[in-house]
Amino acid sequence: MGKMWNLTQFADHIAVKDEFGRQLTYSELNEEANRLAEAVGRRCLVFSLCRNEIGSLIGYVGFVNNGIVSVQLSSHLDDSLLQNLLTEYQPAYLWVPEDQAEQFDDGKIIYSSFDYCLIKTGYDKEYPLYPELGLLITTSGSTGSPKFVRQSYANLLDNASSIADYLKLDSSERPITTLPMNYVYGLSIINSHYLVGATLLMTDKGLMQKEFWSFFKEAEATSFGGVPYTYEMLDKLRFYRMKLPSLRTMTQAGGKITPELHEKFAQYAAEQGKHFVVMYGAAEATSRMGYLPPEKAVEKKGSMGIPIPGGTFRLVDADDHEITEPYVTGELVYEGKNVTLGYAVCGEDLIKGDERGGILKTGDMAQFDEDHFYYIVGRKKRFLKIYGNRVNLDEIDRMIKGQFSIEVASDGVDDHMYIFVTDEKSADTVRDFVIAKTKLNLAAFKVIVIDQIPKNESGKTLYKELKKYYAE
Repeated sequence: MGKMWNLTQFADHIAVKDEFGRQLTYSELNEEANRLAEAVGRRCLVFSLCRNEIGSLIGYVGFVNNGIVSVQLSSHLDDSLLQNLLTEYQPAYLWVPEDQAEQFDDGKIIYSSFDYCLIKTGYDKEYPLYPELGLLITTSGSTGSPKFVRQSYANLLDNASSIADYLKLDSSERPITTLPMNYVYGLSIINSHYLVGATLLMTDKGLMQKEFWSFFKEAEATSFGGVPYTYEMLDKLRFYRMKLPSLRTMTQAGGKITPELHEKFAQYAAEQGKHFVVMYGAAEATSRMGYLPPEKAVEKKGSMGIPIPGGTFRLVDADDHEITEPYVTGELVYEGKNVTLGYAVCGEDLIKGDERGGILKTGDMAQFDEDHFYYIVGRKKRFLKIYGNRVNLDEIDRMIKGQFSIEVASDGVDDHMYIFVTDEKSADTVRDFVIAKTKLNLAAFKVIVIDQIPKNESGKTLYKELKKYYAE
């Protein structure tokens, strides 16, 4: 395994700058990353609790560049859910913010850097790791599911190179963090920009905070990424009136943006001489699979575009036959070197090799137009995107049933989850429980009390019948 990034190539370029004025050159980042890797000392599994801070970045770069397999998790993950994951995977080390170290008092701190510390866990068992396994990313991070996507070093490098290619990135770029490091979209920005020697502007502040925009302007950010909810907020903030002369590019992924909002930002970008790039991806494809070239942003509103360089799309019908006519709905199938190895649901799975062979059935239903631009029209599986976070509805149901032993069924549309229960007394408690466990905005959740959960003869929930309670 070679190194993901040749950091010494850019030596004195600024690799990262934070809102507090701290910064590291590429050489300094390389030194910090290597010191951390030396403290770990070998290839093993590390849990990294992520924040948009320099210490978190040092961990990610140090682990990936030195053959150490990290599990990227939110530092805000519910403690009981985190403990379940620790028990299941038994990592050799933890890389955590110093202010969270006391949570792990049964471990031993052996190294510290930039407000983060390395904790040796002392678990009895250590699971063998597949040689090409580079990174583990949760499929549904906020529910603490033990299911991870297994990403290889080749996956990471191929996808980062492709993104740098179609976005035409170079060392003058200064992307600002708007997405967490435990989210593949956030990591893809780091991965691709560090291939070209760009400067990452790190902040944990959000778009609704004045400090974010002060840092944006002071540091002359050139780009940011956002999920659909990000652009909904920017629309309300009257973003179009802001004076942001340094801004060059806005990217969007993490779910389907409405055609109306797509058009607004595409028109703004066209008028201001900036780029608005809608993209499509999934953790199972490392990050990106499709993008809409910015020059087509207005003309093809609502489209997620064409395959990324090196990738291909096709649509298949229910019998797995390829669809060749435009405007016919089928399941979107992607092929490329960025298709990941497969899943892990327990520690024993970390030795597994490539189970996909470069082909991914996305579970998304799509059409293409006469120019072969693709449009997502629905989803085959039970996932929602809640403000860019992919949430597994079956996991939500499992958590609620486990806690309350009640009948429950979750459904909804992106950014709006509806939780159906038959016990009115438990409605508020269930909602509070889900909000506490997922750490997502309370506005996304609504509990609806119904007489009974609709089921078929074999006892399977009829989710389609739930839609009448919330569909317009």
